Amino acid sequence: MSELAELLQIARRAAVIAGEVIMPLYDAGTAVELKADRTPVTIADRNAELAIREFLARECPGHGILGEEFGETPGDGRHRWILDPIDGTKSFIHHVPLFGTLVALERDAVPVAGVIACHAVGETASAAQGLGAHLNGEPCHVSATSEIREATITMTSFSRMLRGRSAGVARLVQECGLTRAWGDCYGYLMVATGRADVMLDPVMSIWDAAALYPVIREAGGGFSQWDGTPVLGDSVVATNGVLHPAVLQALAVAPE
Repeated sequence: MSELAELLQIARRAAVIAGEVIMPLYDAGTAVELKADRTPVTIADRNAELAIREFLARECPGHGILGEEFGETPGDGRHRWILDPIDGTKSFIHHVPLFGTLVALERDAVPVAGVIACHAVGETASAAQGLGAHLNGEPCHVSATSEIREATITMTSFSRMLRGRSAGVARLVQECGLTRAWGDCYGYLMVATGRADVMLDPVMSIWDAAALYPVIREAGGGFSQWDGTPVLGDSVVATNGVLHPAVLQALAVAPE
């Protein structure tokens, strides 16, 4: 087994550990706090990240770790784990099962392995550079949809689109086959498995996006920022690849 395959196994195990912390609290319910930026956080977010950090420190000593809840622990300068213990905390606290744990491994500033673990629906998408993408251990691939009018487009929330290129989003919504808000990380899992064709988020942090990059790309899809830059940034467009140029062209429509 290659080193990267072994590291992907570690990433999957880290996500399982997070799920073991999160799911009892999801089932029982937990108190919600607001961070300084007014986004919600729970003990599930914090305890899951701590559990992953403890596991990674044991399995990969010397690797850096960056997490949403507890910041950055420097490492060897080449390897860095990027964690979002609960991507979709708003879904989590409303008992909507479309949240998940995101675990990414960055090597030389490029995400080379990623896990999207949607615990409540029992689905985990994972990938590593050159090793393909898998859903629950079975190979998965993006759709072959080639026309926007036949495409299913999903997003985290309609209100967030107002902070993006709303004219372009309106054009996509009008022209596509189906629009839904199957959002947060579950929307990207849907693109990677061919159940949706496009997923949009106009505002993203690195812990939101890092795990998505290898999963979408290894599933055969397209991944970029809204301006078309094909690396991690502060926004994400994920598609089946075929539709990527058309989606970017639509998003570039100037406001009326």
